[in-house]
Amino acid sequence: MGVGIANGIAAGALWGVVFLAPAMLSQFGAVQLSAGRYLVYGLIAVVLLAPRWRDLRTRIGIAEWRGLLWLSLAGNLVYFVLLANAVQWAGGAAASLIVGLIPVVVTLAGVREKGAVPLRKLAPALLLCLAGVALVGYEALQAEHAQGSTGRRLLGLLCALGALFSWAVYSIGNSRWLARRPDLSGHDWSLLTGVATGALALLLVPSAFLLPNAPHAAVDWGWFWLISAGVAVVASVLGNACWNRASRNLPLTLTGQMIVFETLFALLYGFAWQQRWPTAMETVAIVCLVSGVLMCAHAHRPPRAITEHAG
Repeated sequence: MGVGIANGIAAGALWGVVFLAPAMLSQFGAVQLSAGRYLVYGLIAVVLLAPRWRDLRTRIGIAEWRGLLWLSLAGNLVYFVLLANAVQWAGGAAASLIVGLIPVVVTLAGVREKGAVPLRKLAPALLLCLAGVALVGYEALQAEHAQGSTGRRLLGLLCALGALFSWAVYSIGNSRWLARRPDLSGHDWSLLTGVATGALALLLVPSAFLLPNAPHAAVDWGWFWLISAGVAVVASVLGNACWNRASRNLPLTLTGQMIVFETLFALLYGFAWQQRWPTAMETVAIVCLVSGVLMCAHAHRPPRAITEHAG
């Protein structure tokens, strides 16, 4: 269990950099950030799958590739474009706290399934989460340290909610595919998702890099590709590897709670990048949201999809 907990914390620390990259590359658009990250991720996935490709290709049909493309679109491309806009427009704290509601949303999606906890038992956790989101939204719109107009910050909050919904849709669909294909390991399925994501990222190349965009110096492009590659390796490859190891060593009820560390590390990185402490309202929002997620995880066994986070 100690090894499992350590890997769960490590996965959260590695996934947290996803929220920092858009802030570090604020001069680049969300589509450019998404294209850069997932082109590198797709290339890495192809390299890692190459030794086993002859065996895998006979087990993956048209239906699986369609599912992988759909999952890649919802859980990677659309999710990261929305997340990048949320971080750049509403701030990393607001984005990470709202997206941190993933375990709660996925739990609610399965509330009618057999063996699910009744909604009334989840009510205290949901009220805490809603209070936290309300505080996050108010702070993001009023914060003096935030940049941009109030309308831009509001759009950022809407993007964060969209990212939350997009990844929740992905996680539910992904859990169904994993149940449908138990012969494929979670690691191989994650790499196959990476291949599909890389292929879809090629469609973003014209708008991201070929059409007229704001000019950037060569050194800026160097940092862009370095950070994109770093996020692909750290979050998509290493983060998923740690999470898979944690899921093998921990019961699902405890594994679901480990995802909270992604939110906490994302907040830590964001505050460090902005060189400030959280405000009083942000502190209260953090306590409400984290407490709500933990209460929800205790009250209802989280779906297996949470253990297959795309990062």
